[in-house]
Amino acid sequence: MHVLFVLILFLQISLPAIAHGQDNHTAKLIEGAKKEGALIWYTSTSVEDITRLFAAFNKRYPFIKTEYFNAGSARLYNRILNESRVGKIFFDLVAVRGVETQQLINGGFLQPYMSPESAAYPAGFKDTKGYWVDYFDAYNIIAYNTKLVPKDQAPKSWEDLLDPRWKSKVALEEEMYSWYAAMTVAWGRERAQRYMRALAKQDVQLRSGQTLIAQLMAAGEFHIGMALSHRIEKMKEQGAPVEWVTTLDPVTVSLHPIAVAAKALHPNAAKLFIDFVLSKEGQQLVLAIGRTPSRPGIDTKMQAKNLKLFPIPPELGEQYNKYQKEFREIFRQ
Repeated sequence: MHVLFVLILFLQISLPAIAHGQDNHTAKLIEGAKKEGALIWYTSTSVEDITRLFAAFNKRYPFIKTEYFNAGSARLYNRILNESRVGKIFFDLVAVRGVETQQLINGGFLQPYMSPESAAYPAGFKDTKGYWVDYFDAYNIIAYNTKLVPKDQAPKSWEDLLDPRWKSKVALEEEMYSWYAAMTVAWGRERAQRYMRALAKQDVQLRSGQTLIAQLMAAGEFHIGMALSHRIEKMKEQGAPVEWVTTLDPVTVSLHPIAVAAKALHPNAAKLFIDFVLSKEGQQLVLAIGRTPSRPGIDTKMQAKNLKLFPIPPELGEQYNKYQKEFREIFRQ
């Protein structure tokens, strides 16, 4: 009883103190952001997603004028490089693929920021030095056409794709370099190489884009395709004859890190936005937009599947050319 009393007393004292600390943190950022009055975000996120996220953020912080530049991750990285060569840094905040995020860290373009919200995120979904936190995920999975593949005959593992019955009936995105790299790390090089070479002998159908693969699979062009789980869930809601495999080990996770520029002109506004998008409210909005939020406890439907997740480390970007070359050699591109 005495131990319980002490525990309750500790919580009563410590929790308000923690909340007060967060309030002070936010108050200081707000004070600085009011002086800055602006925020510029470079992101590969869709314009629709940006618009909805900024609308909610501006409702809370109407004194911050928000702007963005939207493009593919590689193009954004090159834009930042070109701007720096002429001595200009225009962005405050950046959200690109893990590969480009790591390159930006290596180039000295990002600064560490330990958001109070980052404590809720598990290892692998945030940088240990505080350079980035992942704010939404994309799960690389096996999907199938339910009209062509009965559920009891559907693959249950990656190895099941090697069954002779699936020869020439599986589609693979032609630039799945990050997936290939992640499987190499998760399984070990020897096992991964053996598997990839066996998969290549299945005459897999290479296509450009996982969205296209999902659409063609639903139309019956092939039985099975590697796709993204959130797209398959959306297609199911729309009545498409598709399903995906939840028993894969691993399910590789493409991260979407968000980070603050090292020389941000509006660093307080940038940090406020990161705190917002990582918060429960921000992550619930990410879910409502149709993405897979990375904060635990938000997408309970997805979490209930008990997926064996393997976040793709951005550090793999340092050997990206090597993995790209190997993938192309194996799948004869």
